[in-house]
Amino acid sequence: MRVAFVGKGGSGKTTLSALFSRHLARSGAPVLAIDGDINQHLAEALGGEEKSAPPLGAHLPEIKDYLRGTNPRIPSPEAMIKTTPPGRGSRLLRPLGDDALHARHVGRAGGVPLMVTGEFDESDLGVACYHSKLGAVELYLGHLADGPGAYVVVDMTAGADAFASGLFTRFDITFLVAEPTRKGVSVYRQYRDHAEQFGIRIAVVGNKVTCEDDLLFLKEEVGDDLLTHLEQSPWVRAAEQGRERGELEPHNRHALNILREAVDSHVRDWTRLHRHAVEFHLRNARAWADARTGEDLAAQVDPEYVPGGPATA
Repeated sequence: MRVAFVGKGGSGKTTLSALFSRHLARSGAPVLAIDGDINQHLAEALGGEEKSAPPLGAHLPEIKDYLRGTNPRIPSPEAMIKTTPPGRGSRLLRPLGDDALHARHVGRAGGVPLMVTGEFDESDLGVACYHSKLGAVELYLGHLADGPGAYVVVDMTAGADAFASGLFTRFDITFLVAEPTRKGVSVYRQYRDHAEQFGIRIAVVGNKVTCEDDLLFLKEEVGDDLLTHLEQSPWVRAAEQGRERGELEPHNRHALNILREAVDSHVRDWTRLHRHAVEFHLRNARAWADARTGEDLAAQVDPEYVPGGPATA
């Protein structure tokens, strides 16, 4: 199951991504964390010994070539864009599967398998946007044949920037982390309004709650979309200072259990997931990609492809 953590910068979405990923891993569940934030702090938030791996964003041509497999509708990696949907012959992936992509790009931090998009480096300045790196994550999720019991947790870019691509439609549930402030809930309203157009499931997770007034504020501003909340955490502050000690507070552990229950209760609609993938691919083809590649990229859509089939890699 695919989970995104989003929210205003500083809301704690990276911290929540790390806490939830570690919570899943410690239960014995297979989990893969992906750092899709321009700041690339998820490995640090996960803590513990880190084993790095090559970033996805720096190897996009090779990733495209691997995923296209023997799909006859994609003549070359250059003809493949971030939204190109899988078709017959494409390589489909299992989360943490025994394949070349995972073998090369999965590292580890705090006991959690981790993939990273890579930092926005000097060669990108003035000539690229961060979505060029996030395209690797979009392709990865688009070719993922996953299901219940395995988790992919993505720490997304801050604010409503995720809507600049079709990546926001790739998840089973999106957790929006909101502080109990007006700024904290303003991003929620942007997400809610955009997501409603596509039937995207959003659940708000209150964070840094210190008192009953904070919780009441969130309930008044967010309503039924408020799934649960985490209290201001001395344990998190200690961990951020390199002084991890004991266990996370009981209430906050309970909140993580609620998040998992929300994910596990979701029933994926593969047809809708694939329909969104095709829709955003055609949007990108018309807007810029046909001209950029010199191809009619609508021809990459395989009308006989059945989504949700077994992985082939």
